[in-house]
Amino acid sequence: MATRTRCGLPVSTSSGAAECVDTMEEKSASYERVVYKNPSEYHYMKIHLVFENANTSMRAEDFKYLIICGLKDLYGEVGAAIPFDVLTFDQTALSAILRVFSSGLVKLWSALTLIGSYANEPCAFRVTQVSPFLLALSGNSREMEV
Repeated sequence: MATRTRCGLPVSTSSGAAECVDTMEEKSASYERVVYKNPSEYHYMKIHLVFENANTSMRAEDFKYLIICGLKDLYGEVGAAIPFDVLTFDQTALSAILRVFSSGLVKLWSALTLIGSYANEPCAFRVTQVSPFLLALSGNSREMEV
């Protein structure tokens, strides 16, 4: 009697006839926790800068420099080297959309949280939305009117 495998199941032949041997093993119910790690290279953040004095304005260059200074204060020179881009900047609302590598998202977010002043005026960054998809920042379902 010769034994071969077909489709992963053992097949035995005896006297020229082929038989397929099924093995039914009783499987116990098992649960497996699957964690999906986002393979996205970038994350996008929609942020607003809020001042106590509503008349304060700044340019896009100053806005980015303030964020770099916050990174440098918290993480040193290594933090200041975290790459991020200001994709859009609204000078009147002091809001922007940032693009950052996913590996630097938490560091950038924590640095934004701890920035407390600009030109000796108290301020705070408000992170409105974060997503690995830029399109997701185009609308906010909480602000939609039906």
